[in-house]
Amino acid sequence: MKSIGKINTLNKNIMPDMVIVENINEEADGQRIDNFFFKRFKRVPKSHIYQLLRSGQVRVNSKRINADYRLQQNDKVRIPPIRTFQSAQKIIKPPLAAFEVLFEDEWLLAINKPSGIAVHGGSGISYGVIEQLRAHHSDWKFLELVHRLDRETSGVLLLAKKRSALVEAHRQIREGIVQKRYSVMVKGRWRNAKQSVKLSLNKFVTADGERRVMVMSGKNEEKKELPAHTVFTLKKNWQNFSLLEAELKTGRTHQIRVHLAHLGFPIVGDDKYGDFELNKKLMKGKQRLALKRMFLHAASLKMTHPATGEYIGLEAALPNDLTTFLQRLDEENPVTRP
Repeated sequence: MKSIGKINTLNKNIMPDMVIVENINEEADGQRIDNFFFKRFKRVPKSHIYQLLRSGQVRVNSKRINADYRLQQNDKVRIPPIRTFQSAQKIIKPPLAAFEVLFEDEWLLAINKPSGIAVHGGSGISYGVIEQLRAHHSDWKFLELVHRLDRETSGVLLLAKKRSALVEAHRQIREGIVQKRYSVMVKGRWRNAKQSVKLSLNKFVTADGERRVMVMSGKNEEKKELPAHTVFTLKKNWQNFSLLEAELKTGRTHQIRVHLAHLGFPIVGDDKYGDFELNKKLMKGKQRLALKRMFLHAASLKMTHPATGEYIGLEAALPNDLTTFLQRLDEENPVTRP
């Protein structure tokens, strides 16, 4: 019979080798259970954390919970024995980046995230945006991501410097108050000036532990249906490419990428859901029309300030590599405007 230890605060540097029950305090109130474990056990692959959650080894108040369960103060979390992993993969430790600050006060921080930097540490990455900012600002008592951007996506990234600001920002996101718009280049000639796409998604994990997303096909009780809504506006057409604005009505993982790929308009440079032959040609860099990343940029974010109630409009200019790609498209391809 396994022994159970009860403590109020788990030492973040210790991997438990027995079952531990932790009482949740105010600091973790409102946090998703998967993020709670990711933050505590940075050396453990996310795929293993999800396996622990799916198998019921992690419990809250003696009940099984899903990965999206949000902790509440005084919850009792069962933390099972967790193995350490010595990965053969080389850990990437990039130099600390100088992020362009778009907005900052005592509640919020907004930066223009460069492409190629993950928002948080994970498999093969020890320092993401959040770790770098915490290292630079050790005097800050609280700093958490309000939302996420894929590693190759650039643009507006919002963080909370107080838990109250995080909780309120998440409420606004859930209720559709926050407006997020992206600039995206796709392969093919998009026809509709404006198109609303409502396609539910399903998340799954591949055999090698990589998280992927696909459009739901029919009803399947074994799969969790995630409603997803994106509005696409055509900005410019070329012979074989189209520039779109994507407005997120919901914020599902890889939502824009999967919706566009399903419609037959993969994002240029997308290494998961894109046109791999096209990406390979653009990656070579031997031609004038070259692109070494995914053309997806978080251009703007609008919301109500979580503390003052004032309107906030944040914008991030298109990076130089994407601007150059547009210029060379204009030079080498016939243009048709919507």
